[in-house]
Amino acid sequence: MKRTSLTLQHVKTEAIKFAIMLLGTFILAFAYYHINFQNHLSEGGFVGLALLGKYATGLSPAIGMLLLDIPVMILAWFLKGWKFMIQALLGVGAFSLFYDGFERYSTLVLSFNGNLWIPAVLSGILTGVGAGIVLRFGGATGGDDILAVLVSRWKGWKLGTVFFVSDAFVLGLSLFFLPVKETLYTILAVWIASKVITYVVSVPARGTVVTTSAVKLPMPSAAAKAVNAAAISQRTTVARGVSN
Repeated sequence: MKRTSLTLQHVKTEAIKFAIMLLGTFILAFAYYHINFQNHLSEGGFVGLALLGKYATGLSPAIGMLLLDIPVMILAWFLKGWKFMIQALLGVGAFSLFYDGFERYSTLVLSFNGNLWIPAVLSGILTGVGAGIVLRFGGATGGDDILAVLVSRWKGWKLGTVFFVSDAFVLGLSLFFLPVKETLYTILAVWIASKVITYVVSVPARGTVVTTSAVKLPMPSAAAKAVNAAAISQRTTVARGVSN
């Protein structure tokens, strides 16, 4: 009975985690389509590389993204195991479905009439929150997310810093193909997103301590602290008695 209870609790925990990851991918897809796309901001990461591949070779971005993602998924499987890869695949699939749904059916238009600083700030905040939620709960929205997690754990860098460096590199290449103004405002959005991602991934949840790898450790309760303090005091008294 106890084993069954633990199993049900584990399923419930995983279901809640997956639901929160879905929320993160929904926010991210919403921001990319309704803010970035509708206001002609460019993209960083693998999306940006796929667009550059389209300009350079005529290859469809959908195929380009697939070619970029598959090797990273295989790498993640070897380095982090099947569970990490499955969680990443769930995030990638959910993001693609949400984005495709917005693209096909959404009638909402968020145009800011050329005031690109507004969508840049909104994009930075929303994409940072969305990506941060997904990453905090062990998922990913693309191969570039997986690489960022692996580099962050390998080098000990903050996740937001890894994202900013990689996206800025891709956007720097984009300057050869895309308008300068939109690219520079996209870099602003990426910078804001990097700060938000770092905050969302690393901020302690209530009653937990979050490590740099986004693994949550339980904080000791006040009662536990009191017990530990009493035990230390008792050991100190005994030690003094022995020494005397």
